[in-house]
Amino acid sequence: MASAEMRVELVYCPAPGQVDHSQLQLAPGATVMQAVQASGVLQRQALQAESLRLGVWGRACEPGAVLREGDRVEIYRGLLVDPKEARRLRYKTHRAQQAVGTRRGR
Repeated sequence: MASAEMRVELVYCPAPGQVDHSQLQLAPGATVMQAVQASGVLQRQALQAESLRLGVWGRACEPGAVLREGDRVEIYRGLLVDPKEARRLRYKTHRAQQAVGTRRGR
């Protein structure tokens, strides 16, 4: 006999180190956007549904994607810094610290 509801979870990280996590029970055939709306995250985090980037288990998907039992819906934040630029800045800082350390060691 099929279950009348399926369990899914929804996660959103509004900032580093913070997690908004919801356990949901939805009707079979529910979509990603239905899970987002049912979780209440739009109101709690003041998000606009139209601008969300969504995924299931780390794979980007459309809001209308149908969920399965045990799926993990994820809402992605935009990047604040380009990863390549962040790596360049870390390297530059590391090289500068090494240069200072070598001068002191002489």
